[in-house]
Amino acid sequence: MALKYWLVIFILGIGWGMSFMFNAILLRELGPLSVSMGRVGFGALGCWIYVLAAHKPVTRDPRRWLSLLGFGALSYAGPFAFYALGQQHIASGVAGIVNATTPALAVVVSHFWPGGERATFTKSLGVLCGFLGIVLLSLPMLGGGQSSALWAVLITLCAPLCYAFSVNIARGFRDMQPVVLVAIALTGATVVIAPLALWSEGTPQITRPETWASLLVLGFVLTSAAFIAFYWVLPKVGPTNITLPTLIAPVSALFLGTTVLGETLLAEHLWGMVAILLGLLLIDGRIVRWRLPFRPSA
Repeated sequence: MALKYWLVIFILGIGWGMSFMFNAILLRELGPLSVSMGRVGFGALGCWIYVLAAHKPVTRDPRRWLSLLGFGALSYAGPFAFYALGQQHIASGVAGIVNATTPALAVVVSHFWPGGERATFTKSLGVLCGFLGIVLLSLPMLGGGQSSALWAVLITLCAPLCYAFSVNIARGFRDMQPVVLVAIALTGATVVIAPLALWSEGTPQITRPETWASLLVLGFVLTSAAFIAFYWVLPKVGPTNITLPTLIAPVSALFLGTTVLGETLLAEHLWGMVAILLGLLLIDGRIVRWRLPFRPSA
């Protein structure tokens, strides 16, 4: 794989890990639903600017639009809101590690999904490692009687669960340009979350420059630009290598949470992250391929 593709993958992993730090900054001034509304709103705007500038064909089928609007609510509005809700009580690094359970939950959902991929023994081991990691992350909260933090972990888990369902639903949109799909889906996410945010949290009152900066970076860079880059590099690196940002993001989130935000780093956080990352390697088969003996070609 060319160096430039490695750089894109590495930057995506670092960037998506950074999103949890920006969430923590936004939550100092905004409610969790407003955080989700701002991210999907600016994300949709950035994607539409690209779609129009690149003259991408946009579907006019009203049924397809309606399906994509609902898909956006599940894939973006819901997860972004769940992360922000959870981060009211847990550190950004912990939220980033929980996010890494997405492939494990996707394996479970896909196994029972009609026409989905059945879980192999190795993938099942990966799922068990993922759940073991969640248990390890929760041990300090169980021992310290932090019931709100424990519930926050469970709420945060709803985000990767949404992703697990959306991955299977997305198979029905394979005939579409990916960037157009994301633009319409983010629009749907905005349409769904905006009324809920305004009704429950009121009109956002932003007074700090770091809040605006975090919101713009989250929307335009870590949503619009990141997904455009993701779908650009996907056919060039293949479905296995494109999972590498998932391995990088929790490390990025944990590092930034401790160094920039001053969050407490516990041994359980590290062990939980190790278990989840091991699960990811088992799920995508990387460990199995590494252990196979080298066989020269004939």
